[in-house]
Amino acid sequence: MERQISVEEGLLAKPYQNYGTTSDCGDTASLPSIRNSSGSDATTAVVVFSTLVAVSGSFCYGIAVGYSSPAEAGIMEDLGLSIAAVMWLSELICTLGWLAIAFAKDALWLDSGRLLIGFGAGIISYVIPIYVAEISPKDFRGVFTAFHQLMNTFGCSLAYFFGNVIPWRVLALIGVIPCVLQLIGLFFIPESPRWLVKIGKEKEFETTLQNLRGKGADISQEAAEIRDHIEISQKHSEARLLNLFQRRYANSLIIGVGLMLLQQFGGASAMAYYTISIFEKAGASGSIGSRGIAIIQIPAVITSVLLMDKAGRKPLLMISACGMAFGCFLIGLSFYLKEVKNMNDAAHILVLVGFMGCSAFNSIGLAGIPFVIMSEIFPINVKASAGSLVILICWSCSWIVTYTFNFMMQWSSAGTFFIFSGIGFLTVLFVAKIVPETKGRTLEEIQDSIITSFAGLR
Repeated sequence: MERQISVEEGLLAKPYQNYGTTSDCGDTASLPSIRNSSGSDATTAVVVFSTLVAVSGSFCYGIAVGYSSPAEAGIMEDLGLSIAAVMWLSELICTLGWLAIAFAKDALWLDSGRLLIGFGAGIISYVIPIYVAEISPKDFRGVFTAFHQLMNTFGCSLAYFFGNVIPWRVLALIGVIPCVLQLIGLFFIPESPRWLVKIGKEKEFETTLQNLRGKGADISQEAAEIRDHIEISQKHSEARLLNLFQRRYANSLIIGVGLMLLQQFGGASAMAYYTISIFEKAGASGSIGSRGIAIIQIPAVITSVLLMDKAGRKPLLMISACGMAFGCFLIGLSFYLKEVKNMNDAAHILVLVGFMGCSAFNSIGLAGIPFVIMSEIFPINVKASAGSLVILICWSCSWIVTYTFNFMMQWSSAGTFFIFSGIGFLTVLFVAKIVPETKGRTLEEIQDSIITSFAGLR
């Protein structure tokens, strides 16, 4: 029976065929590389270029996340939409989606564009971190996978910063640019080495891995580990969605699903979509607040990129969750003080400090690291099914939170953010007790240790 290859298994349309031909890609010996202390891993220009092409989609993802808040007023006025209709505006990326928005004639065009963008975002949010994780050497994997969140943040900050000064249709057209750049760049980057060995393309696997690590690098040990792990994983059948619920994969699912649930129900998506509305409801300036957030996000996520492979994923996640919890508490307190006589000035300051804190601490960890960890913990035979399940849960929860946010705010503005704060503290406990540290380990080591650790608890 002919094998079926899923989109997640083959992250590009076809393997990059021209490696090793100097006429097409140049002499790889001239490519700059960074070696770790053991000299066993190298980061070449091929890895850097491939990562930049992949994360072009993350930039578009970020613009889409930040698009709704500054564009909301213009959309409602031009297209005559109610608040209920605006709540249906959701997610992210695809050139046709952005064009549909940019040239929207009525609400149907707008909803269709956002639907297309949502499909694109669902794929991007999973495939990009996996692709980058699979081409990167273990000692630099955290840095390169963190570029997904960095470009996401750049896109979101761009939308926040310029969304108040340029028309919403022009803002949508800007979202087309990274899509086109990525479509062109995909013709020039290699396929994932792990996928190549999985489908039996041994020669292309070795050539691709050699070019990713540098011409002079010794890839024998890494290649052997990849082959051995994939050979073992292929003894287990390709897991369909229902087959995931086995003891073997339970720990990985608990980690992946748990992180996504806590990330979304912590309120980050709602705050991203309704930034200006939250500031205005608290009596503060929405435009000043959104620009402040746009500025503070970038250094925060750069800090995360620099610390990912030094401090590790787990400490950054715990710091991020703790900061988010405290920031949400301050926002909730600001809404409470707004109702107290002579406390309006204090409320304005608290909502600004709390929101800026949430934005900074979210960018440091919770916004991006769950996707990094998700790209590391699932064996190759379940990546497609497990990734689909986790992303479905992630964006379903995002939709639930963003859709119900206005109703929660009508119930109690302060109470809404106190709930988010409580979930933030639960996230700290979950990360401390359940989530493993993955820095400095190969994907095969991480996946084997998770399966072994769960088996040891039985």
